[in-house]
Amino acid sequence: MNHQAIVVGLGQFGMSVARALAERGVEVLAVDIQEDRVRVAASFVAEAACFDATDTDALARTSPERREVCVCAIGDEAKEASIICTALLRQMGAKRIIARSNDDIHARILQLVGAHQVVNPEQQFGERFASQILHESILGELPLGEDLLITEFQPPAAFVGHTLADLQLPRRFGVTAVAIRRARRSVVVLPNPHEPLEADDVLVVVAKEGAVATLMERS
Repeated sequence: MNHQAIVVGLGQFGMSVARALAERGVEVLAVDIQEDRVRVAASFVAEAACFDATDTDALARTSPERREVCVCAIGDEAKEASIICTALLRQMGAKRIIARSNDDIHARILQLVGAHQVVNPEQQFGERFASQILHESILGELPLGEDLLITEFQPPAAFVGHTLADLQLPRRFGVTAVAIRRARRSVVVLPNPHEPLEADDVLVVVAKEGAVATLMERS
């Protein structure tokens, strides 16, 4: 049986979530109050519906209690609607509610009315992108769970010629190398702790937010 999800709010964030879930085989019901957005989503989700998500009867007809996840992605132009929708989903027995927030106060309210998880995509992207602005060697970051990041970065010059065993990254910085992208051979390999790093290597590591930036600053 396929997983089922509801995505309410089809702005840029909600539309991206709906598309990504659909591409992964999830049966997505996409909901928005604007017909043009619903028509776009209808081309790639299992079902799309146009109604006001603060309408209790209309939302109840989507059977949120039967879905694995309900995403309230209503944008910052309608904070009140996002709070009401989140509260209704919780009252209707939704198993897992992920709500989009726009600021800290909005996030706290969403948690109080029943969101199991609150995300602020703009803030989270901004925080991660700041590391790339400050450190050109950081090539990209991807969230892993709630408090970890997968980061790709070119090792500092001081690391070149040293082994991972010598560098002791987990102890010194809380950074664990999980792969090395070797530009010379155009391959990704598991890290050998006793093989010296090369100048054109790219390290792929798992660490808490800010750990790689700290590594770069201290190396």
